[in-house]
Amino acid sequence: MNIAIGSDHRGVAARLRLIGFLERLGHVVTDCGSHDEAPVDYPDIAADVAGRVAKGTADRGILLCCTGVGMAIAANKVPGVRAATCHDEVAAEMSRRHNDLNVLCLAAEMVGAEQQEKMIEIWLGTPFEGGRHERRLQKIAALETAACDG
Repeated sequence: MNIAIGSDHRGVAARLRLIGFLERLGHVVTDCGSHDEAPVDYPDIAADVAGRVAKGTADRGILLCCTGVGMAIAANKVPGVRAATCHDEVAAEMSRRHNDLNVLCLAAEMVGAEQQEKMIEIWLGTPFEGGRHERRLQKIAALETAACDG
């Protein structure tokens, strides 16, 4: 799987560690920065990762900031992206099963390394159930279209 990953300045260390983890799992990883700990605006990183997922140049995206919340807000502004912050394995699993989450947002400073890795493994390995959930995703897509049409 091709995974785009990005972080703001507060998630640099976690992102670099997770790149190695993802590569050890056999994934192709595109590193979208930030490349140092100088302050950056997280919406810029979120737009890069989410844009790659929306365009199909990445299968999935992972974003990190202090809480994961800002990244999720920004990524969800990109049509076709379904981003959420997950803090445990159940949320990571259900985000795939029911919401076909394509961008996982993580708290770089509030969730430990082992927990982050467990959530990512579950998230990457969990299929979308479809069925009644597909209808709901179609309604979400319609909301995006309606918002764009004004």
